[in-house]
Amino acid sequence: MDGFRGTRRKFLAWGNSLLAAGGLASHPLRAADSHKMAEGEDYYDKLGVTKIINAAGTYTALTASTMPPSVQAAVARAAKHPVRLTELQKAAGEYIARLLHCEAALVTAGAASALTLGTAACVTMGKRSAIRNIPNDVTGLKTEVVVQKAHRYDYDHALANCGIRFVEVETLRDYESAFNDRTVMAHFFNAADGGQISREDWIRVAHSHGVPCFNDAAADVPPISNLWKYTQMGFDLVTFSGGKGIRGPQNAGLLLGRKDLIAAAVPNNSPNSDSVGRGMKVAKEQIVGMVAALDWFVSQTDAGMEAEFRRRADRIAAHLKGLPTLESSVVIPEVAANAVPHLLLRYDQQRMKISPTAVAAELRKGTPSIELNPATGKKPMAGLPSDENTIVVGVWMLEPGEELTVARRLREILGKAATA
Repeated sequence: MDGFRGTRRKFLAWGNSLLAAGGLASHPLRAADSHKMAEGEDYYDKLGVTKIINAAGTYTALTASTMPPSVQAAVARAAKHPVRLTELQKAAGEYIARLLHCEAALVTAGAASALTLGTAACVTMGKRSAIRNIPNDVTGLKTEVVVQKAHRYDYDHALANCGIRFVEVETLRDYESAFNDRTVMAHFFNAADGGQISREDWIRVAHSHGVPCFNDAAADVPPISNLWKYTQMGFDLVTFSGGKGIRGPQNAGLLLGRKDLIAAAVPNNSPNSDSVGRGMKVAKEQIVGMVAALDWFVSQTDAGMEAEFRRRADRIAAHLKGLPTLESSVVIPEVAANAVPHLLLRYDQQRMKISPTAVAAELRKGTPSIELNPATGKKPMAGLPSDENTIVVGVWMLEPGEELTVARRLREILGKAATA
């Protein structure tokens, strides 16, 4: 110990002399340096990454939502202290379950991670050998997942990671006859714009066969009540994305549902080694951020959020009045996902000689760079009645005042095209 102390004294003396030689020991930090330390360096600028105004929506490729100040503060504070991860996950899950009126909850690495972990829970049901062996060896396990053909989507891979096989059905009669001794789960895509079988029938039939139902409702808030609507309806597992309407960390999500299934998901998850979810690590900051975001989100009201989004849309539309043939409307998509006000701008391209897709390109390459909703200039998609003559502005992820910047840039581009 004495040798260590001696070495430590020599190190400190050497460090102090180095500071003095550099002039740091006797001079306080400049105000600019102090501010940089307090606020953090702007690494977007340092790395040359373009910041954007998000007039599109909560798309992963656009880094989804921004966290409200209270959530940002909670994340920053959580970063200062190490904790035991399993204790934090357990406490966070219990808190979220109480808040959202369900049996149990788990913070995951996004909604896709929740799809994998929920499926793994149903396949393995806590059996250690099964947890180690999936997806390569599923001998003796139930692995068939029933799904409506219209509900097959880009996130199927998250379920297939567990070694399952999809069984597609179309009619209620197909569904009722699809169950056998290999059926492990029935999967439902909440925002699907097709499918003949209702949520209620999906649950009823699966439960009559003793099979759990999983509902992917990743982007389906607001309304706020959806956070407990589907578990209370009878779905055994439900997932939501943390970084979309809830406005938590983008790499966080929720797995909600039956206590035994959530418990079975846990050993498939990080930090447990030799598991399908080991790479789906959720840091302490994201777990705390998810809890803080839920606290923020449930303190809002659906009416209050909708009113604010409509005000933003109205401000943009008002700034564009007088442009030739331009008509504006505010619509809410008639699907479960992203069911918030969007601004639609339609015009005659013979009078304003620029296409909506060209407008989007001009906004993207401008300063500041602005991203419009991807339905702009395209056929109806995601419940939005768009077409080749329509600009779609997603207003709900705009920061305060950004709607005026969007309006000015649209006026510049469209006004120039009107005089061309």
